[in-house]
Amino acid sequence: MTVNVPAAPITTEPPGRPADPGRRGTRERSPSGPERGSSPREGQRVRALTRRQIEDHLQELGDLYAETSGGGPWAWNQGRGAFLRRLAADVRRPGFELLVAETTALTGCAHGFPVHGDGSGWEGFDGYLPGRLLRLAASGRLFVISGIHVPSRVRRQNQDRAWNLARRLQKRLLTDHGAAVAVTLVNRSDHRTVEALRSWGWRYVEGDTPRTAPPGPFRVLVLEI
Repeated sequence: MTVNVPAAPITTEPPGRPADPGRRGTRERSPSGPERGSSPREGQRVRALTRRQIEDHLQELGDLYAETSGGGPWAWNQGRGAFLRRLAADVRRPGFELLVAETTALTGCAHGFPVHGDGSGWEGFDGYLPGRLLRLAASGRLFVISGIHVPSRVRRQNQDRAWNLARRLQKRLLTDHGAAVAVTLVNRSDHRTVEALRSWGWRYVEGDTPRTAPPGPFRVLVLEI
């Protein structure tokens, strides 16, 4: 599963329970409900890559994009190349951050950048953002998440759990930058992506309905933590 917005839009994992090899393959029981599946915290570390590390891992990141986009010929050819070009442009943005999740190999990534009240970083969002979000940008607390790239099972399973990989990645991006709200653009016709984002806590801008949404090919989704 890959979630993107159009082009032109090293910390450590917080301490937690260490992995116990003997628990792998077991199921975790919620105190207030039935078994919901084992937590990926036990097997997947999330960390930020420096700009140099991103350059060193471009091929792996491109492969991850292709795999999480469905793995078909388009993903491995045109899609992969387009993703790497967008990434190369975004890396140059002030405050850009890319997180990877990994075990013995990359299992997911998410990336984005802060936006500012002076209009820098707004390419692609012109006309889509209400005044409340523009004011939030002026205070330095608005963040664009330009991509979430995770396996399809993350979209289908345990989407409401705090340890869902997509939720971990998006929350970490915001907390690393002290942001209150994240925004992303989604193609109006991409119902699969909208469904995934909403299952991870994203919502439409308040008052945004199919009738009142600004004209154009995209819609804004927001995430608050």
